[in-house]
Amino acid sequence: MTPTPALHLEEVTSRTIEAAIAVRVRPEQEHAVSPVVKSLAEAYVHPGVAWPRLIVDGDRPVGFLMAFFGIDWKEDGTLFRSGLWRLNIAAGEQGRGYGRFAVESVAAELRRRGEEEMYVTWHPGPNGPEGFYLGLGFRPNGETSGGQTVGVLELP
Repeated sequence: MTPTPALHLEEVTSRTIEAAIAVRVRPEQEHAVSPVVKSLAEAYVHPGVAWPRLIVDGDRPVGFLMAFFGIDWKEDGTLFRSGLWRLNIAAGEQGRGYGRFAVESVAAELRRRGEEEMYVTWHPGPNGPEGFYLGLGFRPNGETSGGQTVGVLELP
């Protein structure tokens, strides 16, 4: 199935929070991505940095993403980065282009904000998203963060 024009992002609000929290990845992927509820808690304590969004096809929630803008990467004020913090595509919705749509949506928002690179981290190993991110053009930059591979995508 190809994403339709009805595919869009919605802000997570009191109206959409239950739908966002209900997004669950496949059980074998749970080790590689935190649940949406943790992302929303992180967004709460990082206002202005975290950008949580529900991925909706028509009126059907199919996933969740959270971008980050201007995170103090080294925590010393010397390196700021932006990118995709979290991506959860519902178990029954994977393989339909929703993940690609999410990454492209974050890339578009970063370009709009004047960014030239997009960062993401992924859990290496089986059932992780490495192949997905590499297929979209992300390249490992030789760093790790919290045991995860750091990838970067140039934004033309």
